[in-house]
Amino acid sequence: MDKHSIIKLKLEGHSNRAVAKLIGIDRKTVARYWNEYKKQQEELCSPHVDIAEVQEQIVSAPKYDSSNRKSRKYTEDLDMALDEILFEERKKDVILGPHKQSLTRQQIHKLLVNQGFDISYTTIANKINEKIRKAKECFIKQSYDYGDRLEYDFGEVKLLINGVLGTYHMAVISSPAGNFRWAYLYKNQKKEVFMDSHVRFFEMVGGVYKEIVYDNMRNVVSKFIGRNEKELNENLLKLSMYYGFNINVTNCFSGNEKGHVEGSVKIIRNFAFAVKYEFASIEHAQIYLNSQLLKLNENNKMDEEKLHLLPYKPKLEVANISLNNVNKYSFVQVDNNFYSVPEYLVGMKVSVKTYFDRIAIYSNNSKVCEHKKIDGFNEISIDITHYLNSFIRKPGALKNSVALKSLPQLKTIYDKYFNTNPKKFIEILVDNKGKDTDEIIKILNGYTKTKSLPIDSIVAGSDLNNTTKQQLSQYALLSTRKGENYYVN
Repeated sequence: MDKHSIIKLKLEGHSNRAVAKLIGIDRKTVARYWNEYKKQQEELCSPHVDIAEVQEQIVSAPKYDSSNRKSRKYTEDLDMALDEILFEERKKDVILGPHKQSLTRQQIHKLLVNQGFDISYTTIANKINEKIRKAKECFIKQSYDYGDRLEYDFGEVKLLINGVLGTYHMAVISSPAGNFRWAYLYKNQKKEVFMDSHVRFFEMVGGVYKEIVYDNMRNVVSKFIGRNEKELNENLLKLSMYYGFNINVTNCFSGNEKGHVEGSVKIIRNFAFAVKYEFASIEHAQIYLNSQLLKLNENNKMDEEKLHLLPYKPKLEVANISLNNVNKYSFVQVDNNFYSVPEYLVGMKVSVKTYFDRIAIYSNNSKVCEHKKIDGFNEISIDITHYLNSFIRKPGALKNSVALKSLPQLKTIYDKYFNTNPKKFIEILVDNKGKDTDEIIKILNGYTKTKSLPIDSIVAGSDLNNTTKQQLSQYALLSTRKGENYYVN
């Protein structure tokens, strides 16, 4: 408004002194505005200037150049003190990792005031913003050809499995070109899981992509060498060498470099498990996830992309192979848990193939048994048929054996019907040695219904009153029929 008033009064013929007195500002300010205006009017007639720019200068508000203005209280010593505090904060970030213990701007201001600096909070807050402000990054939109690129990541999902809340891990693989998303549920992110997820995906699509992109997870990068060099995980290198794909590792904290799979983790987790999260088992959860993925991928272009994949290769064996001793209880120890093997292998060495979900055991290159892998510590997976020869020789050892107690249903049948006749129980197991536990239980249940068991086979330790009633009932029956007295033992 002052600039407008000055120009208007000067055009009416008033002197600088008169204008200054009328408006109430300094004569030098009036002179500066008027001289600028006259110069700009002259420039309008020059053929070498940008007329639009000059016009903008004439009508715009006055601008003040404060670039050379120096802070009176924000001194060099204060700047060094602030830098030292911010350095310690960065050091804390490295030590603690992700945390919520950062100093606030108010706390930093208070620290500086306690050091004797006379400075306002606003000044310190502005200076901190200047020092930590990052230039906005320009993202380059990408376009990929079919079969060129695959992206890999893990995502966590919380599920209620058989009434127990747990955190499960989704291996998520996505194709930006084909807009295809795939996921599989696991209980951890160990190397067996990492390898298995790749093999499952390649088996499903029937081919291999030219490049797979990862972040800096442990299964990808074994260690960092210097500032930029990375040592890749040996298992990933083996996987890459066999299937023939290239490995691309993103920069640290740069999820945008594999944005399709980053978004896929969130999309799959929300689409599949936002509404339904309770399942009887992890297998049921996976079946449900597969059904949701079919819906999610309705508009994908995977059929077209399959034509551009590298040739299919036979399924890669991804087990961890080890040589283990069989202890005196006919167990092998794998990852702090124990698995039974046939008793004739006691004292020998066997080959163990550890998969993410099962344990396969071999002797002389022949598979002797397989167990579902245990998640836990110092737990036992035992097959009662591995001990049949010993039970034949020592039938009394059956009752309190871990092999029997580890199968509650089998133990209940034994206690109820075979407690005093263990040889018959063992005989049935021997006759059905090649069958699984569910089938054996069914056979035993059928046997107890069709066979008449003797009085002394009534379960020891069951309800004493029931046992007594049965004995007295038989005694009364015999006495009534023959009119004689019998002693029922």
